[in-house]
Amino acid sequence: MNFQTSELTGQVAITARDFAQQYIIPHVMEWDEKQEFPLHVFKEMGKLGLMGVLVPEEYGGAGLGYFEYKVIIEEIAKACGSIGLSVAAHNSLCTGHIMTFGNDGQKKKYLPKLATAEWIGAWGLTEPNTGSDAGNMSCIAVKDGDDWIINGTKNWITHGKSGDVAVVICRTGEPGAKHNATAFIVERGTKGFSGGKKENKLGMRASETAEMIFDNCRIPDANRLGNVGDGFKQALKVLDGGRISIASLSLGIAKGAYEAALHYSKERYQFDQPISNFQAISFKLADMATEIQAAELLVLQACDLKVRGEAVTKFSAMAKYYASEVAVKVATDAVQIFGGYGYTKDFPVEKHYRDAKLCTIGEGTSEIQKIVISREVLKN
Repeated sequence: MNFQTSELTGQVAITARDFAQQYIIPHVMEWDEKQEFPLHVFKEMGKLGLMGVLVPEEYGGAGLGYFEYKVIIEEIAKACGSIGLSVAAHNSLCTGHIMTFGNDGQKKKYLPKLATAEWIGAWGLTEPNTGSDAGNMSCIAVKDGDDWIINGTKNWITHGKSGDVAVVICRTGEPGAKHNATAFIVERGTKGFSGGKKENKLGMRASETAEMIFDNCRIPDANRLGNVGDGFKQALKVLDGGRISIASLSLGIAKGAYEAALHYSKERYQFDQPISNFQAISFKLADMATEIQAAELLVLQACDLKVRGEAVTKFSAMAKYYASEVAVKVATDAVQIFGGYGYTKDFPVEKHYRDAKLCTIGEGTSEIQKIVISREVLKN
């Protein structure tokens, strides 16, 4: 495995970092306080190819790989976890699902609009009573002639209200049965499809999280992704890549919190010396730096396997699990290093602290990652 950063990856990282400095950092707390989803920022990112990172150039995307994708998510998340989360969900989930499982006509219709952020994407798997237990989904799709009729609700959906197009996984068989789910593309404006409650969240507040409601929503069979019954199998494949996204998001949040704490520890004086001179602080910084480095190596390994087309399930789960837990720990320690100031909204670490926790929950909780990892380990 060669994790040497290429010139292209470095240039992409600089582009994302510069964008964050200009368009995101000046407005982070304003968006957070208002729970504002800054759609215009994503349109600007679309112009730079940041919303179609992995989409081939023939479909209007940037045609980049997972190493470039990692640094884009990471650099955006260092500035604002919310924006990083929305970039990740758009790229990995909705766009990634259509790119991986769509037919040529579906790709030509949807990918150019998604890759340029003309359209924002959403992805619906989770429901009010079925998170990880997707086999018992209540949102159902029933065949009616050449159409499908969808009824039910999805929740915790990134861009559930503002998304222009959604990939929705619906139950098309009996509860708990194998191969009982199918994926569909549903466009905003389709009769019977609407956004519901927008969640009032602890963190990631500028990334819209809302319900999607389907009330006798009729769509043509042409909007079906792949074969009937393959929806959950497709979702698991999509989540393999999505976990690399959340691992990269976690890494960015952790680095943002660490860098802020490191800088502050050198400038904050107590007892006539910087607090970084005290062992209690310097040891915290040593732990933070070590854990971030370990998390990064796991993320890079997952990216390397993904690029080479090898099995990535175990390593993407490991990267997501470890990096997300590191993000929470590092952000917690960063607040501690800042002391009372870390508990105020005048400094960035309190937001990193709030944002980090979602990383241990979204796209499979830490507990689910352990199940995935243990199953992979026990195969051998």
